[in-house]
Amino acid sequence: MDMLMFQLQRSISTPLYKQLYREIKQAIIDGKISVDTKLPSKRKLAEFLDISQTTVELAYGQLVAEGFIESRARKGFYAQPVEEVAYLDVPQEKPLAPERLEYRYDFNPAAIDSRSFPFSTWRKLSKDLLDESNHGLLLSGHPQGDETLRQEISRYLFQSRGVVCEADQIIIGSGTEQLMPLLIRLLDKTIVFGFENPGYALTHTIFAHHDRKAVPISIETDGINVGELEASEVDIAYVTPSHQFPTGAVLSATKRAQLLNWAAAKPERYIIEDDYDSEFRYTSRPIPALQSMDVSGRVIYISTFSKSLMPSLRIAYMVLPKRLMRAYRQTFLHYSSSVPRIDQQLVSAFMKEGHFSRHLNRMRKLYKKKLEHLTAVLHVFAPQVSVSGQQAGMHIVLTIQTALTENELIERAKGAGIRVFGLGSYDVEGKTVSPPKIVLGFGGLTEQEIESGIVHLMACWEIAAQKSSSSE
Repeated sequence: MDMLMFQLQRSISTPLYKQLYREIKQAIIDGKISVDTKLPSKRKLAEFLDISQTTVELAYGQLVAEGFIESRARKGFYAQPVEEVAYLDVPQEKPLAPERLEYRYDFNPAAIDSRSFPFSTWRKLSKDLLDESNHGLLLSGHPQGDETLRQEISRYLFQSRGVVCEADQIIIGSGTEQLMPLLIRLLDKTIVFGFENPGYALTHTIFAHHDRKAVPISIETDGINVGELEASEVDIAYVTPSHQFPTGAVLSATKRAQLLNWAAAKPERYIIEDDYDSEFRYTSRPIPALQSMDVSGRVIYISTFSKSLMPSLRIAYMVLPKRLMRAYRQTFLHYSSSVPRIDQQLVSAFMKEGHFSRHLNRMRKLYKKKLEHLTAVLHVFAPQVSVSGQQAGMHIVLTIQTALTENELIERAKGAGIRVFGLGSYDVEGKTVSPPKIVLGFGGLTEQEIESGIVHLMACWEIAAQKSSSSE
């Protein structure tokens, strides 16, 4: 080829080298420059197009990098077969931007009261920890997590939840979604898992992502349907007994015994107890963990600091029965803890010095006050609106007597700048709930925001407050 006849536009913002690169690439794709054709030298093409050799060099360099042309030593540049590189010219679709809505009132059940976090205490402990004398924390620690934190967790669980365990049975991980896959790998691939339905959405997907068979087990007013569980092929049941998510049901004493007996009936059976928000119970003392009743080593206990401290901390822990510890150590002998040691030591100090228990006591009172205010505001909309699941945690469930569907209620709320969640969205079978039920979180809102948010929510649902009777 003697020369390339291209028209470069100097008046536009696109750099000349990029224009030249595109023109040559398109000519190769269109067949105007045939395979193995020698391109002009950088000097000749620069002179012909009245551009610098650097411009040509940049264009040729990009074409070589993408495989459209080949540089041959002491011979020059040659066009390559378009079949090998045509895919490079396929226009890339722009990734879909996630929907980002600014809600005026966000009743997210996962939210916490971040304004009330003890920042000054946390800052002081962080400052004390980040010292040259603690340089050892820059190195990898124990695969199960630092022993000091595991000891503090062991003491805390015994005192507050009745969980009996040694520090050696505890595994620290960066969230339930990191610990659950570790647990799944410990168990035989033929094991069948059972999960609550409706239930925690993340759990449903974890089993599927790890190619494990899992079946939904329905929820009754007092927790998981044990009769349905017994009739199933399930070997391991995932439950949230202290405060079922999202219904708020508390597993009854009878069902607790039935569930433990079910697990003890066969050697391969276990119960995974997710105790995600048991710290916050308002109607009585905290209910002891299911693990505290277990005498046969069949309960695997999991919890996190997401609700008690902050979701962004990404520290969760799992208590394995002793019979599973040997398998864990053999399987994950060369693993490192996924939680930074500085974060572990910070939480350990926070617990050891008594700040954690004081923080929980303060937050329990604060959330209880918010809950009482929320239920008082909702009371005036009864009987069209009724409340359940208010014994513990940071969310309740509203049952709405209306002709509207769950989706219609959610869309109306969304249009009014209010975020709520339908109970049906947590059901893997997509069952229609009638009357519709709405999951309402209150942890991240102030009392004023709660009241104003409820008033606006009821207005968009066209639910009027009931007038007080004269006898009241």
